Amino acid sequence: MPEVKITSEELRYIALLQDLTGVTVNDCIVDEENNLIIYMVPPGHAGLAVGKGGVNVKKLSKILGRRVEIVEYADNLEDLVRNTFLPARVLNIRLVTSLNGKKMLYVTVDPKDKGVAIGKEGKNVVKAKLVLKRYYDIESVSIV
Repeated sequence: MPEVKITSEELRYIALLQDLTGVTVNDCIVDEENNLIIYMVPPGHAGLAVGKGGVNVKKLSKILGRRVEIVEYADNLEDLVRNTFLPARVLNIRLVTSLNGKKMLYVTVDPKDKGVAIGKEGKNVVKAKLVLKRYYDIESVSIV
């Protein structure tokens, strides 16, 4: 697992969510390209971080002028994948390492949840790629 280094910018974003919600934040991933911030929170704390009806995420998004996503951290690949794609039901994951060492992840979801798993304009796949690259050095994520 690659070592995760948190930048001073990420620390500021982490402090903001912690001050707003009281939830401890494990990590924060900033994606400039997609104007997105992904917060990693301890298992069982996503609901509190999101807030009733998404109130905290909406407030944070407005303050930061970026899309905000909350993902519950898990210390194993399968659970982290499941948490990243919630509410889609993940049925199976398959990690393949190519000859050149590139890691590719194939995620099988319930056929009824395929649209939810991919997200509008592929936003959930982008989120999954960022999270899984950071923690497991996975280069590509495909929904099957």
